[in-house]
Amino acid sequence: MFVGLAMIEFSAGQPLNAVASAAQRDKVTYAAAHKNAPRAKLAKSTKRSRKTSSMKGIAAIYADKFHGRKTSSGQRFSQHAMTAAHKTLPFGTTVRVTNLRNNKTVDVVVNDRGPWCRGRVIDLSTAAAGKIGMLRAGLAHVKLEIVSSTSST
Repeated sequence: MFVGLAMIEFSAGQPLNAVASAAQRDKVTYAAAHKNAPRAKLAKSTKRSRKTSSMKGIAAIYADKFHGRKTSSGQRFSQHAMTAAHKTLPFGTTVRVTNLRNNKTVDVVVNDRGPWCRGRVIDLSTAAAGKIGMLRAGLAHVKLEIVSSTSST
């Protein structure tokens, strides 16, 4: 006869506490047999590593129409400067952007908010996009690494 989901087998007339003690004994035996087994190290949370070290995603180039306009930080946007927009990094943060296709890198300073298109992690000025070879395509798979975080708000 089987009882519950644990599938513990016992004969008719056997007291239930005997079944419970048998289950406890099996649990202790399993624990003793596996106490020296190597433990797997758990990977760090993806969210945590994104906040503290690096992230990957798609970069885009700012549209030319934004040249000369004020950014969220209050600075004037210039397509000729090494600047970028990121949704959450503090203004003034220097980020190293690596094009994963050709391994070219550029350091940019976050001075605006965005990108607002789904799936993108950063918007780059034309000058910065040119440094990593993404002008023709307009989009690139990139890795972002925080170089320094000095807030200029």
